[in-house]
This record gives sequence, structure tokens and C-alpha cells, in this order.
Amino acid sequence: MSLGHACVDVYQGAVAALVPYFVAERAYSYAAASGVVLAASLLSSLVQPLFGVLTDRWAMPWLLPLSALTAGAGVALSGVTGSYAPTLAAVAVSGVGVAAYHPEAARVARFVSRGRHTAMGWFSLGGNAGFALAPLLVFAVVATGGLRASPLLVVPALAGAALCAAAVRSAGSGGSAGASTAAGEDDWPSFLRLSGAVVCRSVVFVGLSTFVSLHVRERTGGGEVAGTAALFVLYAGGAVGTLAGGRLAERYGRTAVVRRSYALTVLAVAGLVLVPGPPVYLFVALTSAGLYVPFSLHITLGQDFLPRRAGTAGGVTLGLTVSVGGLAAPALGALADATSLRTALLPLVALPALGRLLLCGLREPVAAVPEGADPQEPVAR
Repeated sequence: MSLGHACVDVYQGAVAALVPYFVAERAYSYAAASGVVLAASLLSSLVQPLFGVLTDRWAMPWLLPLSALTAGAGVALSGVTGSYAPTLAAVAVSGVGVAAYHPEAARVARFVSRGRHTAMGWFSLGGNAGFALAPLLVFAVVATGGLRASPLLVVPALAGAALCAAAVRSAGSGGSAGASTAAGEDDWPSFLRLSGAVVCRSVVFVGLSTFVSLHVRERTGGGEVAGTAALFVLYAGGAVGTLAGGRLAERYGRTAVVRRSYALTVLAVAGLVLVPGPPVYLFVALTSAGLYVPFSLHITLGQDFLPRRAGTAGGVTLGLTVSVGGLAAPALGALADATSLRTALLPLVALPALGRLLLCGLREPVAAVPEGADPQEPVAR
């Protein structure tokens, strides 16, 4: 499941990684380039709740390999479409594939992990690894062959479809039986507060994913390699941060770890935006830690706040709120065109602070036991 997640989330990271090449080869403005990110996010945001509801009612394991192929096909076509509108359509198709994958994947992962923080951390790590590898993959393909080489980017989708099919077979009844449920009452007020905080995190993450490469090139005077390195650092922190989040949560509790991560992100983003020269990479790394440590904890908290709707909770915390972040990208791009990229990124400092406020007083939910799990077996705290 973790490797399949990596192959799918490559395509979330690939859209942002393609932005500098759209700017360079097609002379897109900041607003036009961020519109590409919006196209990948908008349709995904609209259809993801539907997939979450469907997953809560019926298991759809066949959707995992199909969604991987859809996500890859859209990105692979985006570089050869030529004009702007077909490019938007191609990345929108990719966004639908990503949206279809996450609710069902979260349901199957919940079953096989029995709700453990560390196990869900490994599942989330796969997605974060896909994000991290995306700029390197795009650089290897597009920097050498130009946007016309983008069809080669379909390779991870082919691998992901095979891995997802194998994971579903291994999961047995958890991958093919009815949608999982758990005992307990749904706590919608707490879930909505958590979702609001994740949206704040998402706007910061997607905004930096879209523009950190260009920003670091400006701040350091470097070229494509400097920008690609910054994006890689932003994504690669997920490998350490996600696993650390699970370990820290087992010791200090999920809500405490999530609140402290948001506080760290405020200071880290401020340094990323304001500090010039090579030290900016340090703040990119700290920002990555602040954004990724709570990543898998958002998923398990959401599922425990909505124990009867694990698919919906997983789809929102793992997918929808991330997609919603893309809706703010055009506003940042327009502000950058009107002022400067540095000025456009300044509002991102305030959003983790708002997320921290939403998390104030949020209680630690009782961990739900997924259907099919042994109720006597220990689960996440």
C-alpha cells in the first residue's frame, strides 16, 4: 500500500514540479502557471467527497489501480497538449485520478494497519516519498527532453497500478468486503475544526510547492538545479517527518504533537520567505518538518472523530483538504504578478497560526477499532 501510494502521489508533486518548465518553455505568467495547479486541484476537490461517501457504502478495491493509471495519464499528456486549455484539462484528469484513489486507499490502509499510528505513518510515508521524488523525476525527464518528453512520466502509474492490485489481493477480505465501520459516535464539530486546520496547512503546502522553486532561485541567484533542490528538500522532509509524527504521537499524544507542529511551521515559513541566500534551505527543511510531522496524524484523528465514516474522513484529511490548497494558488500567482513573489508568499506565514488556533482545546478521541480487527488487539492511542 505504501509503495502504491508513492506511485500515485508522484502526480500530485509532478504538477507543481512542472510549473517552472511551463514558465520557461511556454512563457506562462505566475497567475497562468498557478492556474495549472488549480486545474489539478479544483475537479479533485469537487469529486473527492463523492468518492468518500461511496467508499463508506461499498468497497471498491478495483478503483485503486484504475485511479493510479488515470493520475499518470493526465500528467503524461500535459506536456504535449501545446495550448493552455488542453493542458488544464489534462492535469484536471490527473486530479480526478488522485481524488478517486485516496478514500478507498485510506479505508484499506486502515484495515491492514488496525489504526496504529506507526503503520499509518508508513502508509503516509509512501505518499510523501512520491511527492519528494516528483521534482527529481520531472527534472530527469523534462530538463533533458523538454515538455514533449512528458509521456515518459506515465511509468510510475504503471508500477502503481500493479502494486495496488497486489496490495488488494494481499488484504483479502479487507480489500474486497463491505466498507469498514467501527463502533462509536461521529464527532462532527471536532472533525470540522481539524479539517479547517488541515486546509490552512494545505494552502501553505500547495503554495510553497508551486512557488518555492522559483522563490529560492530568486533568493540564491541559482538556476534550475537550485530550484529543484529546494522543492526536493520540501518534499523529502516528509520521509522523516511522517515517521517521526507517529513515534511522537505514541509518546505525547496526537493532538499535542499536531499543535506544536503548526507552531513550528509559523516560524519556519517566516524564515523561508524572509531569509536570503543559502540559509533559506534550512528554513525549507524546517517548514517541511512542521508540515509533515502531523500528516498521518490528521488521517487517524479524522477517522477516530468519524468512526462510522472512515472513507469520508480519510478522503477529506488525506485528499480533499490537500486539493483545496490548490484553490489559493491563482490568488498567490496574481499577487506575485502585481507585486513580487516574496510579497505573495508572506500571507502563508499567518495560515499555520490560524490552524493552531483551530486546534486549541481539541480533545484526543478514543481510537476506533476497524471492522475485521481483533477488538482485544491493541490499537493506536
